[in-house]
Amino acid sequence: MDHLWAGWRSTYIKGVSASDPDGCLFCRLPDRPDREALIIGRGEAVFMALNRYPYTTGHLMIAPFRHVAEPGGLSEDERSELWEYLSVAQGAIQQAMSPDGFNLGANLGRVSGAGVPGHFHLHLVPRWEGDGNFMTTIGATRVLPEDLADTWEHLRAALDL
Repeated sequence: MDHLWAGWRSTYIKGVSASDPDGCLFCRLPDRPDREALIIGRGEAVFMALNRYPYTTGHLMIAPFRHVAEPGGLSEDERSELWEYLSVAQGAIQQAMSPDGFNLGANLGRVSGAGVPGHFHLHLVPRWEGDGNFMTTIGATRVLPEDLADTWEHLRAALDL
């Protein structure tokens, strides 16, 4: 069996526990300033933040403020606002970056690839024709054309916040 190590992710998930909200990245992020936490929008029940280790430029996550593990545990208000923010985020990314498509996903549990198990969140990943080039496969490198701070500025402007 081959192993693919992604040690760079350990700083992102260190201290995260599925049952301990105090150790949860998504519970801690909203306590930090928006720019530092890469939060591009806050609602009453959910927030949107850029992924610090994006698959593509503009990769963001939408999470409830409340520590809840699965979509079935979301309140009606959380569900409603989460889907509203997904729509708003997709529109802002489309306006600011003109991607050719999007991936939408959620990883529930560590075995499914969740870097932050125990706190439900959606990933919205903009895609461009040809963005999945050979660099990730053989070079263990992602090519991102823009710094996260610049992406944060562009999406905040597109969201008109």
